[in-house]
Amino acid sequence: MSTKILMPALSPTMEEGKLAKWLVKEGDVVHSGDVIAEIETDKATMEFEAVDEGRIAKILVPEGREGVKVNEPIAVLAGEGEDLNAAVDTISSAMASIKDAVAAEAGTSIGRDKESDTQNVSADATQSARTAPTDSRTQQLKPTMRTEADRIFASPLARRIAADRGIDLSGLKGSGPRGRIVKADVETVLKSGGVTTQARGSLPSAGPAKAAATGAVAPLPDAKVFFKSEDYDLVPHDSMRKSIARRLTSATSLIPHFYLTIDCRIDSLLQVRAKLNGQAPKGEGTYKLSVNDFVVKATALALKRVPEVNASWTEDAVLRHHHANIGVAVALDFGLITPIVFRAEDKGLIEISSVVKELADRARAKQLKPQEFEGGTFAISNLGMFGIKQFTAVINPPHAAILAVGAGEERAVIRDGKVEAATVMTLTMSCDHRVIDGATGARFLSVLKIFLEDPAAMLL
Repeated sequence: MSTKILMPALSPTMEEGKLAKWLVKEGDVVHSGDVIAEIETDKATMEFEAVDEGRIAKILVPEGREGVKVNEPIAVLAGEGEDLNAAVDTISSAMASIKDAVAAEAGTSIGRDKESDTQNVSADATQSARTAPTDSRTQQLKPTMRTEADRIFASPLARRIAADRGIDLSGLKGSGPRGRIVKADVETVLKSGGVTTQARGSLPSAGPAKAAATGAVAPLPDAKVFFKSEDYDLVPHDSMRKSIARRLTSATSLIPHFYLTIDCRIDSLLQVRAKLNGQAPKGEGTYKLSVNDFVVKATALALKRVPEVNASWTEDAVLRHHHANIGVAVALDFGLITPIVFRAEDKGLIEISSVVKELADRARAKQLKPQEFEGGTFAISNLGMFGIKQFTAVINPPHAAILAVGAGEERAVIRDGKVEAATVMTLTMSCDHRVIDGATGARFLSVLKIFLEDPAAMLL
């Protein structure tokens, strides 16, 4: 019996992916567990194994295609002894029936839209004829009709065009019957510059009453309406950039952030680092510790001392994690990823350094597995190597906090009433206020400061 091979969901958050490469061709025999394709998600390239046995009757999605939805058919698998052409015909007939049903429904909907706008045009003409003798200014000042629920009267086609081009219908005055907004009204706005009655460049508003009632946020206008097409180049979003946009938009909208900043003197840390690196063996077993390796270790120990920060929010309860699984942000040419150092509290500096380097290398090659970058209990983002003194980072769910690490730089400090030079590093922690209170976050940073200013304290 023929079956469809579907686009797999290779991670809990995967919605679509790229079929990077087929490792089989039509007519090949496959067995359960055989690797048949390479699937590229937003952050990794993974192998896809066959679940059933049979022969590849037809490849439906060519390699290299992006945006393949999860559960979309990508190939046809013929059963044992089944004719390949018959298998393809069976699957094709089933898919054609589904497409015909969808097309019929879509056609009915489009037909209703066109009929509605046709009726609007006819009614507009009749209305214009009836009101021609009246003062045109009165007609222009006639407000758009609303229901008691503040409903906007607009044709389906006008709504669709407005949604595609970022036009706020609440600011338009309709020219159709009873003030109904029709296609021509939206096109008039587009011809005038693509904005509504608000000032050019301002954000569209859903109306105070409607926004208050629904709690909805009006969509931002499409940036393309502000610029001439010859003045910019289009760079299409890849799957990673789309994923980053979705997650960070969700995080900033749903997580109540607050920020705590602290300065750490790291002169002792730098001396210990230089001494340990100087003792590193040559050849096999060598290492080179970074300041970030010390930050990861110190953070893990601080999380064990203040477990309230090593937590995640759920609607039912706060999850207090047993281990410090720390995500370390890695900048890639095509985006950002946060591979995880698991049980960092149990690892030494050399092991942490080795794990971070190995994860970063595989991240840049898109070879990480989902379980290596999804989850974790805390995150660190370090921009010190770029000379950034201080910044704030966006929390990456399911974490309740993220630590932003700035550059260590020489500053003038006062000690015992005297001014002296010291190497100071600024840390800023973004906290989820649902999980972490201000005093709790401050207590965590105080412990972290002790470990970083006196690395020997990490041995206690």
